[in-house]
Amino acid sequence: MRAVHAGDVLKDRYRLERPLGKGSMGQVWQGRDLHLDRPVAVKTVAAGARTEPSDLEHFKRRFEREAKAAAALDSANVATVYDADITGDVHWLVMQLVDGATLGTVLDERERLEVDSAAAAAAQICAGLAAAHAAGLVHRDLKPENVMIRRDGVVKILDFGLVKLVADDGPRLTATGQQPGNLLYASPELLKGDPALDPRSDLYSVGCLLHHMLAGVPPFSAPQPMALLSQHLFDPPATLADHGVDVPEGLQALLLALLAKNREDRPASAADVYAALGPWLPGASAGPFLLHGFGPEDPRRPFALPQGPYPG
Repeated sequence: MRAVHAGDVLKDRYRLERPLGKGSMGQVWQGRDLHLDRPVAVKTVAAGARTEPSDLEHFKRRFEREAKAAAALDSANVATVYDADITGDVHWLVMQLVDGATLGTVLDERERLEVDSAAAAAAQICAGLAAAHAAGLVHRDLKPENVMIRRDGVVKILDFGLVKLVADDGPRLTATGQQPGNLLYASPELLKGDPALDPRSDLYSVGCLLHHMLAGVPPFSAPQPMALLSQHLFDPPATLADHGVDVPEGLQALLLALLAKNREDRPASAADVYAALGPWLPGASAGPFLLHGFGPEDPRRPFALPQGPYPG
């Protein structure tokens, strides 16, 4: 297995400068595009680290398919994929480098967010998911480390490396029975290994993230993975009031709907959740009428941005 190091140049173009972190599917580097002289993020995945030799061809086909799917996404709230290739047994993806901090870092520093800030972050996550779901993609691994908050307040979803195509024959190229990247934010159906995941699995994860932002802790927590899995499958989540947090009744109701065990009981789409969060966004009342006359843009209020999804 070929290891990559700082200073390596991939495809005679992308120089790896310093590691930014490790995830469930590989390592992320800060790099530089030598042709365009711009900073980039490079995700490297050594197939041999997680895959038996007999499965390497399957891994390659899956990687190529997912890279093309991620590169096709066009959303202000999804980090853009620029390039992808394979060098030896190292699969790599070149992405937009987001100047900011992960939601996990923000929560570590602040513990929890105020209602308007949490609603703004969740709404922008839903804006990005709406674009991905419309393209037939499910993220499957939403967690604080996969959400970046830019310095100007724009939220970007990272790492569609575990996306699952819900259109055409995608499920055949997605291994089942794999452990999700983080059990704290995984939907019951994902934890059960359901091969027929749909966008409502991501909405459950949005509920987990929103609960964490408002309460300062995820909705479920246990020292043992099996106990945590059982909580997701069978236990009702604590209310925010149980954590000593006072929020509007409607927001608590939305949160409980997102965390419904049965996906049929969750909101139908990310666009629906986006719209439902409107009353708690920062600033003035938001709505589609803002499209007819822009004032100064506040990136925390995605309803004022033309890329926002509006239910039909």
